[in-house]
Amino acid sequence: MQRFVIRSLRRLIAGSLAAGSLMALPAHAAGGYATPDYQQGEAWLANRLTMPAPATRARNLILFLGDGMSVTTLTAARILEGQQQGMPGEENFLSFERFPYSALVKTYNTNQQTPDSAGTMSAIVTGVKTRAGMLSIGPEQLRASCEGQQAHELTTLLEYASQQGMATGVVTSARLTHATPAATYAHTSERDWEANSDLSDEAIANGCEDIASQLISRGFAHGLDLAMGGGRRNFVLETAGGVRTDQDLTSQFTQQYPEGQYLASRNDLFHMSARTPILGLFADSHMAYEYDRDDSQPSLQEMTFAALQVLQQQTRGSDQGYVLIIEGARIDHAHHAGNAYRALTDAIEMAKAVDFADRMTNDADTLIVVTADHSHTLSFAGYPDRGNNILGLAKYKGVSTKADDGAPYTTLGYANGMGASTLPPQQTTTDTPRQLGRIPWHDDINCSHPNFYQAALGQRSSETHGSDDVALHAKGPGSQWFRGLLEQNTIFHLTSRALNLTTQTPVAAQSGENL
Repeated sequence: MQRFVIRSLRRLIAGSLAAGSLMALPAHAAGGYATPDYQQGEAWLANRLTMPAPATRARNLILFLGDGMSVTTLTAARILEGQQQGMPGEENFLSFERFPYSALVKTYNTNQQTPDSAGTMSAIVTGVKTRAGMLSIGPEQLRASCEGQQAHELTTLLEYASQQGMATGVVTSARLTHATPAATYAHTSERDWEANSDLSDEAIANGCEDIASQLISRGFAHGLDLAMGGGRRNFVLETAGGVRTDQDLTSQFTQQYPEGQYLASRNDLFHMSARTPILGLFADSHMAYEYDRDDSQPSLQEMTFAALQVLQQQTRGSDQGYVLIIEGARIDHAHHAGNAYRALTDAIEMAKAVDFADRMTNDADTLIVVTADHSHTLSFAGYPDRGNNILGLAKYKGVSTKADDGAPYTTLGYANGMGASTLPPQQTTTDTPRQLGRIPWHDDINCSHPNFYQAALGQRSSETHGSDDVALHAKGPGSQWFRGLLEQNTIFHLTSRALNLTTQTPVAAQSGENL
């Protein structure tokens, strides 16, 4: 099995390039976009009318989660990708935006109007909305308290799938112990307890277990087949450059699972076999933004491809398939920094990973769901011309529009964050560090620089999440149930129903059209 990943990946990329683009249009749409708008609409109608109804039973599930991937992020990323390909941009579609079914999703936590990733991802993978900051623990539990915690643990989608014979995996560009991926396998009342050094002596004495330890002792022990991402420091002792003070969990993993594989680099990923369990820790903390990534770390596309190869090998010839959860995590982190460039390029990278997964699987047996856990405060405004640089100044008829203070403004902005700071006049070039603030901007400022901060209304060292609904796109068996406005926890119930999983509260055995 050695080297199967790198060989297959090269073949897939080569095939895509031969077709013209990794983001090539589906065959049914080829040539349809040069026609006038009305004929284009007629072509879309004809296509929709001939689409067969999906089956209701999925063998496999791939759930993509773009952390912080708001609707505005999708719109801006779609335009940026199109502009990178030489188009005006607005007519472009991200790969998953062509999926036949879509919905809006409400994101609030039980105790917060504006949510965090722990509570939202817990809702998605357990079917129960809960408090912010807690991972797969019911809302009855108090945050950062171990007392009574065990009574409120919620079984996750991956745990149910493993119990019922399915292969499972989680992939992320964040630390594996960060809130979103951790919710798939860990149970804790505090998302910040990533390593044992994050817990107080009292918490440890009360039986609290850090998230990294739970991945080894509970995640893999309960059937998790693979986990890939960053966060090595939370598994390694302080004496070896980590933050742990008790034991080296990478050594524990190799001792406890001698048949498994521990991966520490992109090269390791390319030369791995299909033996499981697999623990991939490719960075000390979060993995690099796609713009900053070098060859030492795999891309989200490469991790997606490798994970699917492994899970498909594990389930070949079996009636039971797999459940794979993939997080494009750094969209969220770039938004927190007020840096639209990196947020959008990481959203585009996730769209390419979705495209890989779509082309590696069969619509007849694999349900693919793409959504977000919450939004951000990114806005898109200013009456810019069609095809205006999405990362640039808002221009009408080619001229920068001005605010009442006489200064130009960017098309994209944030409600709060670093971009509200004001600095003395400074010429921006492609070599300058990040530029804070809007005033006193000028018409030749380089807003497209990867290190540029978009304007913000309220000054904060970190931009906040938003409270608005997020989008969901789906295709494959059961995808027809994702429509309208959904409560976030129903994603768990709909995916469980599509997989025919038995859960603690059985999903009603009714026809898909009634769900």
